[in-house]
Amino acid sequence: MSVVTITKDNFNNEVLQSDKPVLLDFWATWCGPCRMLSPIVDQVADERTDVKVGKVNVDEQPELAAKFGVMSIPTLLVFKNGKLVNQSVGSRPKAGVLALLDV
Repeated sequence: MSVVTITKDNFNNEVLQSDKPVLLDFWATWCGPCRMLSPIVDQVADERTDVKVGKVNVDEQPELAAKFGVMSIPTLLVFKNGKLVNQSVGSRPKAGVLALLDV
């Protein structure tokens, strides 16, 4: 499944109303650790059809970053049934990203 670009306009529909768990990657183009994490997030999107994966560009969507208190990037948030159930700040290996989904 491909990565969905999440904006304040589609957040409710794509994340809160999703019938699958959602992994959100808060990132920015100028962020080195974000560029290291991005291919891992893409792999998870390709391999885990049971999970929806979205990316939030914090420069383009500051309201969403503020709503969830994202102060450092990359930040990963996991939602299940419309509720935030897990989060992580900083780059991590693929196993660490997958572990976030096992809540």
